[in-house]
Amino acid sequence: MPSAATLAEDELGAPPQKPLSKGTEEWKLHEPAEVIDPKDADTPDSWIPRHEAILRLTGRHPLNCEPPMNLLMDRGFITPVSLHLVRNHGAAPKLNWKTHRVEINGLVDKPISLTMDEIVKFPSITVPVTVTCAGNRRKEENMIKKSIGFNWGPCATSCTYWTGVRLCDVLKHVGVYGPDKGANFVCFRGPKGELPKGEDGSYGTSLSLAHAMDPSNDVMLAYKQNGRWLVPDHGFPVRMIIPGFIGGRMVKFLSEITVTKEESNNFYHYHDNRVLPPHVDEALAKSEGWWFKPEYIINELNINSAIARPWHDEVVYLDQNKPYTMSGYAYSGGGRFIIRVEVSVDDGKTWRQCTIHRFEKPNPYGKYWCWVFWELTVDTFDFTQCKEVLLRSWDSSQNGQPAYITWNVMGMMNNCYFRMPVHPYTDAKGNIGLRFQHPAPIEVGELGSIGWREEQNIKDQAIKAASAPVVAVPKVEASKNDEAKKTFTMAEVEKHTEDDSVWFVHNGKVYDGTPFLEDHPGGADSILIVGGTDATVEFDEIHSADAKLQLKDYYIGDLVE
Repeated sequence: MPSAATLAEDELGAPPQKPLSKGTEEWKLHEPAEVIDPKDADTPDSWIPRHEAILRLTGRHPLNCEPPMNLLMDRGFITPVSLHLVRNHGAAPKLNWKTHRVEINGLVDKPISLTMDEIVKFPSITVPVTVTCAGNRRKEENMIKKSIGFNWGPCATSCTYWTGVRLCDVLKHVGVYGPDKGANFVCFRGPKGELPKGEDGSYGTSLSLAHAMDPSNDVMLAYKQNGRWLVPDHGFPVRMIIPGFIGGRMVKFLSEITVTKEESNNFYHYHDNRVLPPHVDEALAKSEGWWFKPEYIINELNINSAIARPWHDEVVYLDQNKPYTMSGYAYSGGGRFIIRVEVSVDDGKTWRQCTIHRFEKPNPYGKYWCWVFWELTVDTFDFTQCKEVLLRSWDSSQNGQPAYITWNVMGMMNNCYFRMPVHPYTDAKGNIGLRFQHPAPIEVGELGSIGWREEQNIKDQAIKAASAPVVAVPKVEASKNDEAKKTFTMAEVEKHTEDDSVWFVHNGKVYDGTPFLEDHPGGADSILIVGGTDATVEFDEIHSADAKLQLKDYYIGDLVE
């Protein structure tokens, strides 16, 4: 039986580790899964045990997930590895400690190929770092207008201890050149052939050499998380950790480091992790070359915060005026720290200062890499004075959160006020209370409610549909050939898995996704990864009713045994 606690040494060739004893403090830092989730059973990741509570955001495969808010906050400052957010662009590669190499080349004096045993011999550091996807809270943006990214809720953030070797030490070891010799950037990539896009199918990006060589930035090649070897979903055997940056710059399954004059030319470096102006949609970004404008790249995290309590669909009863403790998290990037968190319970007329719980000490250079938790105790009757509860925060550079949301084509870096409407509520026994509604949670609430931005989206779509002019559709006589339905076997479907012809099955019908590769909001990878398979489960878990209606345009026949 596979166990996440011993996967690295049992199957991937890593050196032995001290066994974990269930219930110990060390075990709590990992909460290792002991079984294969049935959702993974027939995917390329069927060898990786995963926590049953994670919220899967892109169907069964690839794994992109966040933890439920109650578990994320309940576990405290350090997130168990098994509950840490995961962003995978494809299957987690099954790399072996003994054979894996990190190639270091480019503008260096001594190009080298490092084994894992050689990497762990460098002086190491251990640093707590909050890792956050730039798409945190993206679902709120997708409820305004669909971006090209999938829905992240407010939990695309986690915090763990990372152990590794400083990048600056490795670069000094190979005799890195300086700007006087044309060295300006450090490029990173994962395994070649891992992904369908780009010249070599790798995921890659870059960092300025100045940032990489500054020891105050704690940039590292990490091989441990919470004191143990990395698990596959977090980049085994080695990955980049760039504290204060978005997760998309922290390349997993690190395979090559190249010092260059220009920034990375990797496909994903240019077509991911950018915030373009709100008037730029995907078509305009392509036609006018917005992806290649350097000023729109995202590196450092922006300031953000969220409410954990009251949670979505939570009810606070008004039988008496009693204390209630609100709580949540806040974070910023670039080594800045949170200086204040404020809540308004009178629709923004006044703001109350929250108590901030700091868990980390600054590094020797005065920089902070971790989130904070906040609390505010109010009287329950205070909630009757507002239509919505508001949350905002500031960091040490006086960066604050904007009051209102701004849409962008990638749905990234949403950090507007966290707005939580308050609704009157009466339960089945006649008890009177208030129900709280979050903007766009991943799960439906205990009372069956969706987020308020989701409700608004439904209303907007209904108004749009009702306002649209009625167009008579001319009747087209079907020929005998049209009426004869085509049929395909699964063996025939399985032959169509490439970007020149990709088929999939949904509810017993066969569809050709090839014409939609460039237009799919989640990118072509979302279709290619299910090419040649029955994608019913993946499709139904992440697509709207509108998307299901669009399937008819790509129908080519029925599946037969």
